[in-house]
Amino acid sequence: MDTKFNFGKLGVKMNDRVVYVKSVDVSGLPDDVREAAGNREQLFALHDSDGQQLALVADRKMAFMLALQNDMRPVTVH
Repeated sequence: MDTKFNFGKLGVKMNDRVVYVKSVDVSGLPDDVREAAGNREQLFALHDSDGQQLALVADRKMAFMLALQNDMRPVTVH
């Protein structure tokens, strides 16, 4: 998960550089994602300003690093 990801492929507007990071309970995710999450109870999602989920990662630090590596400004959502 240290691979740089091109968010442009997902149609992210390049002039909209804010991404929202929020925690997600694994228990509410589809079976295949829960299985991939292993023993984690929580993952972190990155969303664009329209609310579209762009990525789902293992921890908050990784979410922020992913955003910054892609020239986006992460903001925590509670």
